[in-house]
Amino acid sequence: MRSSHREHRHTNTPANTSGGHRAKSRSRRVVIGGGVLALVGAATVAVSLASASQYSGADHAVFVQGNELDGNTIHVFARGDDGTLTPAGTYATGGRGGDQVDAPTDSLASQGSLVYDDASGVLLAVNAGSGTLTSFRVEGQHLKDRKVVRSGGDFPSSIAVHGRIAYVMNAGGKGSVQGFRITHEGLKPLRGSYRSLGLENQAVPRFDTSPGEVEFTPDGRSLVVTTKGNNTVEVLPLKHNGLPAVAHPVVNKSAGGVPFAISFDATGKRMLVAEAEKSTVTTYKVRRDGKLKVLQQPLPNGQETLCWLERAGSFFYGGNTRNSTVTGYRVDRHGTLSLTNEVGIATPPSSDSQGVIDLAVTEDEKFVYVQNATSGTVDGFRVEHDGALTKVTTAKGLPAFDESGMEGIAAF
Repeated sequence: MRSSHREHRHTNTPANTSGGHRAKSRSRRVVIGGGVLALVGAATVAVSLASASQYSGADHAVFVQGNELDGNTIHVFARGDDGTLTPAGTYATGGRGGDQVDAPTDSLASQGSLVYDDASGVLLAVNAGSGTLTSFRVEGQHLKDRKVVRSGGDFPSSIAVHGRIAYVMNAGGKGSVQGFRITHEGLKPLRGSYRSLGLENQAVPRFDTSPGEVEFTPDGRSLVVTTKGNNTVEVLPLKHNGLPAVAHPVVNKSAGGVPFAISFDATGKRMLVAEAEKSTVTTYKVRRDGKLKVLQQPLPNGQETLCWLERAGSFFYGGNTRNSTVTGYRVDRHGTLSLTNEVGIATPPSSDSQGVIDLAVTEDEKFVYVQNATSGTVDGFRVEHDGALTKVTTAKGLPAFDESGMEGIAAF
């Protein structure tokens, strides 16, 4: 973070929330070159911030997207050096949350709906119910200069960023990706970047037929999208200016059923895709022409409904929503993926942590934060040397899944 925490009080438009201050969100290793995004206008909510004298980790935060249908909010937590969380405010995004048809616990049915970029100090959130994208400038635990733009499609549910380019995945209708250029005046649509995914959904999609995530390859040469219902992993090779180099995505059949989340190993050369049908992870190489090569066949974890996957150093952690567990994986020096233990559970499950969905990893890769949709909580864990997770904190009172619920978490 570029600015230290300073104690003061915002006195602008209140956020539309219920149950007081809440917080949390999903963090991403994304890079935005150039200067800080200057976002214009829009009042933030009235919010009391924790005193810097009472909090040692003044420059660390965890963000959670509330995804409320009547007014989406971002719940901010100050993160202590020991990983503990302190509520630090709630901010309205200026848009509405969304709920996919028949979603069991995860309203957006996606990974990457909330993204924080440390290089620019910008937080990006989707407003699925409004078809918009919100940008905030982050200063400590403060969110400033809210800016709202159209997403270019129906039901935006995932965001990816590389360099000065951001892409949004719209899950509704035929599905699409739309690029934006990051400028000092905000996000500007990237002319010629729109590409359809050719799906067959309504404007509000079904959770099992909507796309799961959009992500850049670490070198920025390709954009990758998972489609759950079609069982495909689709790749758009990109030009140097961020525009797609092909008219249509290169369609690859998924090695495992219901591909959902995308992650990359520390080298950036191996792509891991979490597959919900049998709770497996497949390792691929993304070729320059958009075709995939399977490097390791689907690895099962013995759990139920693996949907989310994030990397912390040489470890990966996956959220299994049906039985509310977190699985740990390790990668050896040859790039081979394996479970961190025989049972496929990195931390003991808890009756107070039900409906595990999205995860976030801190920039130093020492802590993992897990959203529990049914419980309305976020658990924080310390990453141990063997890949085990030790719980250090639980944040309560977040929007629990009912008609809709929180989804999207970021940390730094």
